[in-house]
Amino acid sequence: MSSTKFPDSRALVLGASGGIGGEVARQLRDAGWQVRALKRDLATDTDHRDGIAWRRGDAMNRKDVVDAARGCKVIVHAVNPPGYRHWAERVLPMVDNTIAAAIEEGATIVLPGTVYNYGPDAFARLDEDAPQHPSTRKGRIRVLLEQRLLDATSHGAQAIVVRAGDFFGPRAGNSWFSQGLVKPGRAVQAIQRPGRPGVGHQWAYLPDVARTMVALICKRTSLEPFARFHLAGHWDPDGTEMTEAIRRVARRHGLDSKVSAFPWWLVALAAPFVPTLRELREMRYLWEVPVRMEGSRLKDVLGEEPHTPLDEAVEATLVGLGCLPR
Repeated sequence: MSSTKFPDSRALVLGASGGIGGEVARQLRDAGWQVRALKRDLATDTDHRDGIAWRRGDAMNRKDVVDAARGCKVIVHAVNPPGYRHWAERVLPMVDNTIAAAIEEGATIVLPGTVYNYGPDAFARLDEDAPQHPSTRKGRIRVLLEQRLLDATSHGAQAIVVRAGDFFGPRAGNSWFSQGLVKPGRAVQAIQRPGRPGVGHQWAYLPDVARTMVALICKRTSLEPFARFHLAGHWDPDGTEMTEAIRRVARRHGLDSKVSAFPWWLVALAAPFVPTLRELREMRYLWEVPVRMEGSRLKDVLGEEPHTPLDEAVEATLVGLGCLPR
């Protein structure tokens, strides 16, 4: 990525403390953008560190978002309620605040999308125009969210949606890789497999996702007002390739590991009492059927999709999670 400075290129990243938001913020910074970010518990009103201008504020507060977006040509909406708490009550109000700011500035909204929008009638291979009839509450909210972005394009905003598979990466934070497959901070000895062997699953390496978003941001003036893209990422054709990659990488570091089935029975028991587990249980169907997103539209625009080889991506992820010996 070029480090040429563009003094008029200002971007606001909501969710910069999280995995995808933080990765996009850093890559925009490295590409020469002036990056702003909001943080609720910032000790002072402003804080400049790591080349990012942090401001104290809350994505649930419209004034905070609108003020932070002044002069910004891009707003990355990568914010989610922490721990899935009050997800249904907060997701749409937060995007409404982002939309209000984008309309006022004539800015482009960039949204990390998901496969939640789709239901069984669209499976198993998805393109960007597949019908959206989700069977889950979270999926229905994601459909409403994207519809609001589409509506915003009639009022001077632009929207870019990049849908990807399950995130993994050195700073992915809350992810199936770090919360389901391995234990952060522990040497890789036990690996859990959420899906059944024979059921394919799609993964997305977080730095590749961020590189894709930054590349699309740089091409935003040539895109449609409401542009949607699917990231092919890493397709695990039989549901065992990711766990085997973890085992290979661990073995190169002198660690022997075993793979076992993820304890869905335990999730079912604890789900009524733990919001995060309740949300995970709702999305279990994505581990029971192969769901694959096509990436041809993205390749048509970018020429090629940013793609880190699987073992290299897995090793960087395990190092970042503290799962390999130093």
